[in-house]
Amino acid sequence: MEFYDHLKRTLAEIEANDLTKRERLIAGPQGGRIDVVDGAGTRRLVNLCSNNYLGLADHPDIVAAAKAALDQFGFGLASVRFICGAQTLHRALEQTIARYLGKDDAILFAACFDANGGVFEALLGPEDAVISDGLNHASIIDGIRLSKARRYRYGNGDLNALEDCLKQADADGARFKLVVTDGVFSMDGYVADLPGICGLAERHGAVVMVDDCHATGHLGAQGRGTPTLTGAGDRVGIISGTLGKTLGGAMGGFVAAAQPVVDLLRQRARPYLFSNSLAPAVAAGSLRAIEIAEAADERRKTLGSHASRFRAALGQAGFELLPGQSPIIPVMLHDAGRAQAMARALDARGVYVAGFFFPVVPQGRARIRTQMSAALSEADVDLAIDAFKDAGKTLGLI
Repeated sequence: MEFYDHLKRTLAEIEANDLTKRERLIAGPQGGRIDVVDGAGTRRLVNLCSNNYLGLADHPDIVAAAKAALDQFGFGLASVRFICGAQTLHRALEQTIARYLGKDDAILFAACFDANGGVFEALLGPEDAVISDGLNHASIIDGIRLSKARRYRYGNGDLNALEDCLKQADADGARFKLVVTDGVFSMDGYVADLPGICGLAERHGAVVMVDDCHATGHLGAQGRGTPTLTGAGDRVGIISGTLGKTLGGAMGGFVAAAQPVVDLLRQRARPYLFSNSLAPAVAAGSLRAIEIAEAADERRKTLGSHASRFRAALGQAGFELLPGQSPIIPVMLHDAGRAQAMARALDARGVYVAGFFFPVVPQGRARIRTQMSAALSEADVDLAIDAFKDAGKTLGLI
């Protein structure tokens, strides 16, 4: 009982500090507007916190592809890939991802968290070095911890600090060096300076890896992500990404890279070797999602227009926003209690958002992270702008 009492005290402390994260139930598909179930019944709200950037999560063609795969390939594989879990569908998806991102090959994982969790341990040994941006996603941090490589960390986007880390790794006798960064930093919306990072990496003989989860499908030409958006292109050696955001929003992750990288991951990446294959319906729907995303210039145009208009309106209203060129627009409130109060006030005004606070973001950096979607209409964006202004004034935030 002492153990459970300890857990209860910890939960009470989380609640007392306004840090409790609560789940709300959605009755229906993901979209620009969603049906939210609570004590008052079911209400329809404008959704401003989904990773559904192109609005493909309920696209009828993707749903149809998933349904057809159920009939042809069944519900699940009940196996990992190398035993009896590799269908033609999975290989087709890997080859499509590789072609889309301009790499030799790709390998699927149950989630990008697993992809990032497996890549470092499989590719790097204790004589190697991994150099990580200070704001990288938790999955990268955990993946690096699992590896035996020497670890170096530089401040977010600080190229001088990155160069210092590269020099130190050289001085420490590192055999191989891998620089890893988010393409878009998910809590802030910043796009990494990939040309600058690649330039330093090349000067010091390092490989660059980019986690492009918040970019693939909607940023860059044809949605090919931050390497294309920034002009870094083939200078990025390894790309990890997800099928659970822009590309249909279901689940599954991947690594796309040169053939030897992918081949070794198939042999040694533990999350790949010991996790079930993706469900056939997910693989088939994701294949169709990539096809749609590649040709979705109008959706990308709508997404960019929504983001520009929303950012300008909230800035003019007096909200503190983080700068950026992605559809992620954080509204900074700094205090967890204020963030929670703002989320409740917006909910009452018909807008679904989530407050982000420690440990998801650093202490004192609480925010409402808003995300635009091509699934939103002009009227949805107008409603959201008006709701933010009214709630901000009511709570004394602007």
